[in-house]
Amino acid sequence: MQVTSATTATGGITSTDSVTNNSQALNQQDFLQLLVSQMENQDPMNPQSDTDMAAQMAQFTSLTQSSAMSASLAMMQANSLIGSTVTLQVDPKTTATGAVQGVVLQNGTPEILVNGTTYLLSQVTAVAPTTASSTPSPTTSTTAN
Repeated sequence: MQVTSATTATGGITSTDSVTNNSQALNQQDFLQLLVSQMENQDPMNPQSDTDMAAQMAQFTSLTQSSAMSASLAMMQANSLIGSTVTLQVDPKTTATGAVQGVVLQNGTPEILVNGTTYLLSQVTAVAPTTASSTPSPTTSTTAN
């Protein structure tokens, strides 16, 4: 992601600041750079309060933890599919079906391995439970009074 500030001219001097982040998402380092820039360029007669900065930091921390939790849940979901038979939407006209053989982490995103090919969890359209022949079938019993 390329972020370029507005170019300002003061007394004939022109300055341009830019930040480059190829991951398409702000990380903690980006947030800290923005916070420092905000502090450096704030109005000295009307500075931002420390409680506002603390609130922003708390919001960013909460967002970071939420993202980490989402990634963990996606990994748990992918792991729970191992051994299950899934139907996948490969492209608008093609589907594939097979047993999930494993989970691969690609750039921080879990992908399931089906028939030797990895797929995103978002491509799963149906899941059939694993059939286990050794699992006893549920029984019911009735007692006479």
